[in-house]
Amino acid sequence: MAGRVFVVGVGMTKFEKPGSKDWEYPDMAKEAVEKALQDAGVSYEQVEQAYAGSAYGSMGQRALYEVGMTGIPVMTVSNACATGSSALFLARNAVRGGLADCVLAFGMEKMEKGSLGAGMAASKVTIVDHHLRAMVEGRGGWEAAAPMPQMFGNAGREHMEKYGSTPEHFAWIGWKNHKHSVHNPYAQFQDEYTLDQVKDAPMIFNPLTKLQCSPTSDGAAAAIVASERFVEEHGLWDQAIEIAGQHIATDTVDSFAEKSSIQAVGFGCSKRAADKAMAEAGITIEDVDVIELHDCFSANELISYEALGMAPVGEGHKLVEAQATTYGGKWVVNPSGGLISKGHPLGATGLAQCAELTWQLRGQAGARQVDGARVALQHNIGLGSACAVAVYRPAR
Repeated sequence: MAGRVFVVGVGMTKFEKPGSKDWEYPDMAKEAVEKALQDAGVSYEQVEQAYAGSAYGSMGQRALYEVGMTGIPVMTVSNACATGSSALFLARNAVRGGLADCVLAFGMEKMEKGSLGAGMAASKVTIVDHHLRAMVEGRGGWEAAAPMPQMFGNAGREHMEKYGSTPEHFAWIGWKNHKHSVHNPYAQFQDEYTLDQVKDAPMIFNPLTKLQCSPTSDGAAAAIVASERFVEEHGLWDQAIEIAGQHIATDTVDSFAEKSSIQAVGFGCSKRAADKAMAEAGITIEDVDVIELHDCFSANELISYEALGMAPVGEGHKLVEAQATTYGGKWVVNPSGGLISKGHPLGATGLAQCAELTWQLRGQAGARQVDGARVALQHNIGLGSACAVAVYRPAR
């Protein structure tokens, strides 16, 4: 029978602009992992397995040489932008299945400046070839713009055309997430902007301006995952956060059948993963207090409101109008600043979300603390496609 699984320690580096700091991926991994071990109050020698996330080929084994060489199994995971959450998913499964009592999940990325490409440039087969084809066929052509802003921007355009949302709704999400990041010392950007500044920033792909797009980033994050037995033996109940539900979903034929940009950027994956994770945890979205959501672009945050069940399909922009996803609203979404302002080093993003929600549920988030947070939800999506959703709550 599967046992309960807990996050007992988390750590992360500050996310940095690529090239702005003289460090390599083992340096950033060492910082994040050692912070997580210290937070958990355990030594590296107690870790029985490790799962490392990197979308761009950094090796977990090499990264951990700087922490210790104990001969444990170390697996490196690559799963697009959901890489970090995939490492966490595997760590939880190892503990839940009784294969280990203490497992490390960490993610790191050292990135290049500029917009993400669409996969392996030398190959006709890319991780998003189906998605690009659906977008092009559905929108009637390809525009001269980077592929990722174009895909998510077209999803935003489709939402506006079908449901009446406007560029102002998407701009508000960018404004909100930059405002939230002001109190996050780990965020790449900690500047507050006016709504007009967000709207008037350079246009990347209409309706998405620069301040509504996540940047490339360098950084790392880590979590120590443990069994109920380990938590009991080491007296960790007061800091332990249970992963009460978790699921990773991939595409089905429905993702492409209608040539919908909204579906192509992962709406169906998000809905399936969220439904299954919340069912496992025995909750609904109404029970959730705080959410770290994959806002690679502001359009995706709004669309994901609907995929997670926060609003009916076609009504995500009404949450913006009610300011229901910030402090004082029904949920606080992306108190960390989200990908838009905190940054997005692909392999680390999912584990940084885990760290933020762990701090929120422990009441350790400082000036960005969500009052009374008892249930948290994490949403991390990578095109190609994988969507990871997890539900967290305090062990007690």
